[in-house]
Amino acid sequence: MAAFLQWRKFVFFDKDTVKDPDDNGKNFLLPKGISASDSGRGHIVLGDILKWQQLIWLLMRSLQLMSFQAYKLRVTHLYQLKQHSILVSVGQDEHGINPVVKVWNLDKRDSGNPLCTRIFPAIPGNKPTEVSCLSVHENLNFMAIGFTDGSVVLTKGDITRDRHSKTLTLHEGASPVTGLAFRQVAKVTHLFVATLEKVYCYTLSIKEYPKVELDTHGCALRCSSLADPSQDSQFIVAGEECVYLYQPDERGPCFAFDGHKLLAHWHRGYLFLLIRDVKSPNNGESSPSDKQLLTIYDLDNKFIAYSASFDDVIDVVAEWGSFYILTRDGKMFVLQEKDTQTKLEMLFKKNLFVMAINLAKSQHLDSDGVSDIFRQYGDHLYLKGDHDGAIQQYIRTIGKLEPSYVIRKFLDAQRIHNLTAYLQALHRQSLANADHTTLLLNCYTKLKDSSKLEEFIKSSENEVHFDVEIAIKVLRQAGYHSHAVFLAEKHMHHEWYLKIQLEDLKNYQEGLRYIGRLPFEQAESNMKRYGKTLMHHVPEGTTLLLKGLCTNYQPSGDAAEKDSLDRSVVNKANSEEFIPIFANNPRELKAFLEHMIEVDPRSPQGVYDTLLELRLQDWAHEQDPERKKVLQGEAVLLLRSDNTVFDKALVLCQMHNFKEGILYLYEKGKLYQQIMHYHMQNEEYGKVVEACKSYGDQECCLWEQALGYFARKEEDCKTYISEVLHHIDQNNLMPPLLVVQTLAHNSTATLSVIKDYLINKLLRENQQIEDDERKIRQYRDETAHLRSEIQELKTSAKIFQKTKCNMCNSPLDLPSVHFLCCHSFHQHCFESYAESEAECPTCTPENRKVMDMLRAQDQKRDLHDHFNRQLRSSNDGFSVVADYFGRGVFNKLTLVTDPPGSKSVGNLEVNLQRDLLIHTKRNS
Repeated sequence: MAAFLQWRKFVFFDKDTVKDPDDNGKNFLLPKGISASDSGRGHIVLGDILKWQQLIWLLMRSLQLMSFQAYKLRVTHLYQLKQHSILVSVGQDEHGINPVVKVWNLDKRDSGNPLCTRIFPAIPGNKPTEVSCLSVHENLNFMAIGFTDGSVVLTKGDITRDRHSKTLTLHEGASPVTGLAFRQVAKVTHLFVATLEKVYCYTLSIKEYPKVELDTHGCALRCSSLADPSQDSQFIVAGEECVYLYQPDERGPCFAFDGHKLLAHWHRGYLFLLIRDVKSPNNGESSPSDKQLLTIYDLDNKFIAYSASFDDVIDVVAEWGSFYILTRDGKMFVLQEKDTQTKLEMLFKKNLFVMAINLAKSQHLDSDGVSDIFRQYGDHLYLKGDHDGAIQQYIRTIGKLEPSYVIRKFLDAQRIHNLTAYLQALHRQSLANADHTTLLLNCYTKLKDSSKLEEFIKSSENEVHFDVEIAIKVLRQAGYHSHAVFLAEKHMHHEWYLKIQLEDLKNYQEGLRYIGRLPFEQAESNMKRYGKTLMHHVPEGTTLLLKGLCTNYQPSGDAAEKDSLDRSVVNKANSEEFIPIFANNPRELKAFLEHMIEVDPRSPQGVYDTLLELRLQDWAHEQDPERKKVLQGEAVLLLRSDNTVFDKALVLCQMHNFKEGILYLYEKGKLYQQIMHYHMQNEEYGKVVEACKSYGDQECCLWEQALGYFARKEEDCKTYISEVLHHIDQNNLMPPLLVVQTLAHNSTATLSVIKDYLINKLLRENQQIEDDERKIRQYRDETAHLRSEIQELKTSAKIFQKTKCNMCNSPLDLPSVHFLCCHSFHQHCFESYAESEAECPTCTPENRKVMDMLRAQDQKRDLHDHFNRQLRSSNDGFSVVADYFGRGVFNKLTLVTDPPGSKSVGNLEVNLQRDLLIHTKRNS
């Protein structure tokens, strides 16, 4: 029970007397004799007795009065629906106890007056009794009428029509009914019934209309009302000592508002109570006065919004956004509620911030406005020195008030715990930035509050309200490495985890283990970053991890199970990129590279080049002959694998003076002159000759260079010179004069060295001369014979004596075809096999070959580049020139030339000459 004496009083309403706009500002006067009133739908309804007719007045907002006759004797009750222009009235048209209910449609007119849609007598059963109260449901399906004999009549159905409704007696009792109210929540309808002695509730949505007795305390007439949904639509009963609130099934809270209640209303969240104002005269005895005290209560916020005395109040109605008090002397007062900001300022002046906050919430003030109240409240407590209370109010401003406003107030070291509380709340609402996280962690570290620090960083995944990376940085800087490592591992900030483990904690083994659990891409990037450090401190483990990373990497530990990696996908890094990691660990590098080429023969080129360099280094520094031989075999084997780059491998072999490798690469690259020069530099005379024998067929100039090399030597090289000269002589590689000139520079080479060479050369030259002279005589005889044949054809007749066909080998018969080449054919054979009428079918193939040779010679006459190339590459240039002279490169081609002074022949003779030449070529 809440005593109203403890409630603060405020003046949240402005009181004014309603003035008549048509009478120079005088007070507006109501009609006299008002017996009932209500409001809604933009007007105030009044029941009045004027002369001998009972009228209902409608007071408009412009204070214009409209009236119509409703009853002949009096109007006792009025009920204006708020959602419909329906007015229900109770009155009398006859003397005696004959109450009549009339339903009016104010939107429709009948002879200028509102249309009366229904009239029926209000009598419970057959017992005439007076009506005490009236209530109508807003859905127009229920109407309840209370009577002084304690009965309640319920009309169910369309209350505006007789045909669609039925009436029944819902309640009977001995105590007069003083209040009725319908309550609708969802689809459930209740009817509260208040009498002088008890309070009941009926459930109308159930067919049997079950009844619940809520209390044994009743109330006077007009001292009950129904609250709005802000109070859960509770039924309010104003008793003598308390005001009770009721749910449909039980009594709710009550308030100790003392005094004799005359009127109770609920309007827009306020409880209006009208009590008799009892004053105490000087003699100390209490006596009632004509004054009545109207008090407006805010039950939610527990304060009195307004209180004032009035004379003989008829009713309090709410319309047009204000409250109106109707008095018996005809005056009408208006109470206008102050705006929310004005009410808040009044509370601020009295430092009633809690009440201001509650008021703002009940008035549905926006979040910015409520936040500003919390700020002012926090400022007030801060100035009073209540820092704990102030920080709680500032916490409630998070999201609206700039955090720096609060943080600046609590930067003092003595208030660091308050600042910590605010920063924690800021993080819980995910509104903290990197600076706030830094500041909060610094607060934890200065307070040395490890438990709070652990609670902050060990929150679950969905409760993380801070920038994890910033938190790791701050913890690392403050020396809380274990906390930073935990945070980095939990939230998978792999780079930070490794940075702290390797750079701060020097825990290299753990860092290596952690990298081995990471997914492929992250493991690869972190090994490139920290590989050198790990190789320096954990060489074996690092090498092992790199072997796996560059072949078929699979994360180890729980990470593999969590990620559920597809084992069919091969994750393989580029092994060449990790070679710099082994800069100071050649032994581990060699093991790594050998593993790579063994597992993956298609490893990158750099792997083979680096491994070759390592093997050559080991070979060069090895002193044990047997071990050196093994290393030499390994290096040569790698060179023969065809996976090394020629240029790089050659440079490496030359740097380490690896003879076997150098010679192999020269031979592989067909650098035969380089092979011979290498032997020359090392003065290996036998190797020089062997090189000439092995590669002289590919490059003939090797013998010439060898001869020049031995010729420049002052040592006795006669044996080698003789061997070289013998080979030159056998293959005719050099002119004798050039050989003599070359050996003339050697003081040890005497004539005996080249004696045999010169004799053999001269003998071959003499033999060649004899052969050439014999061929000349033969060609002259053939030429003379051809000339005689040509002359004979020109001067003598040709006799054809062939008796058989050269095609079918059958005896010739006419017609037949004869050619100067002495071939004869049947006419039909010639036509069947001949490709041309002018050519002999038998001689055609051979003739074509000759003609093709002539055309080829003609085309090659202008191939100067080809001629020069052959001339440079040939050992006998004179033979090449003679060959091209023979082809007619240097003169115009002539098939047959006449002797000097002979006459030119015609076209027929030219063709004849060509045929003879072809025939002669074939016979020869």
